[in-house]
Amino acid sequence: MTYALTDSWTMTRRELARWARQPVAMVVNLVFPVMLLLMFGYLVGGGRGVTGEYVDYLVPGMLALTMAFGLEGTMIAVTQDLNKGVVDRFRSLPMANGAVLVGRSAADMLQSALGLTVLIVVGHALGWRTHGGPAAFLGAVGLLLLFRFAMLWIGIFLALVAGKPELVQAVQILVWPVGFLSNAFATPDSMPGWLGTVVQWNPMSQTATAVRDLFGGPGGRPVGGRPALGGVRKRVGRRRRPVSPGRPAGRPWLG
Repeated sequence: MTYALTDSWTMTRRELARWARQPVAMVVNLVFPVMLLLMFGYLVGGGRGVTGEYVDYLVPGMLALTMAFGLEGTMIAVTQDLNKGVVDRFRSLPMANGAVLVGRSAADMLQSALGLTVLIVVGHALGWRTHGGPAAFLGAVGLLLLFRFAMLWIGIFLALVAGKPELVQAVQILVWPVGFLSNAFATPDSMPGWLGTVVQWNPMSQTATAVRDLFGGPGGRPVGGRPALGGVRKRVGRRRRPVSPGRPAGRPWLG
C-alpha cells in the first residue's frame, strides 16, 4: 500500500510539473468558468422562474457546472500517454499498475479545487452569500468535489475506450448537453413539461439543487418538493446559529 501511494504521488508530481511548463492552459481553465459566470449573470440576465436574487441561484449552479467541464485536458493527456507508449514504459517498471491514472486524477482534483476556490471568491465579490453554517458550506464543497471525482473517472474511462486524442473531442461534446440541460441557469418549472422532467432527472441538476440547499439559497428543492440528496442534507444539516441580541437575523456566514 505504501509503494502504491508513493508511486501515485510521483505520477501526481509529474502532472503538476506540466502546470509550470504550460501556465497558459492552467490560467484558461481557471478563467473560463469566471467568464461564464459574468456572462450569464450580467450579459444574458436573470434566469426564468427564479425568485429572489439571481446571483444566489446562479453561483451554486455554476459551481456544479464547472465540476463537469474541463475534462478534456485529462482525457487528452491519457490518450497521449497511451499513443506515445508512456503507459507501456511505466508498466515495465516496478511500480503500481494504477499509479499513472491515480496520479493524473489527483492532479485534476487539485486543479478542480483551485478552480472552485476562484469561482467562490468571484461569486462572493459579485454579492453572492451563503446562509448556512460552516458544516453545510464544507458539505456543499465536498459534494461538488465528489461530483467532479465521479465525472473525472467517467472521462478517464471514455478516454481509454476512445484511445485517440481526435476521438476525445467528439466525446467531449457529450458533456455540453449534460451541463446545459440542467437547472444551472433556470428552474425546471419555467420549462415545457417534458423538458422540465429531463432537466429534473439530470444528475447535474440534482447536484446543483443539493448545493443550493446546503448554501441556503433559492432553488434548493426540486419540482417534486422533496429535498435533493436528502441523505446528504440529513448528515450535514443546515444549522443556523442562534440570534444574539443586537445581531440581525439571517446574517450570511460569508459576509
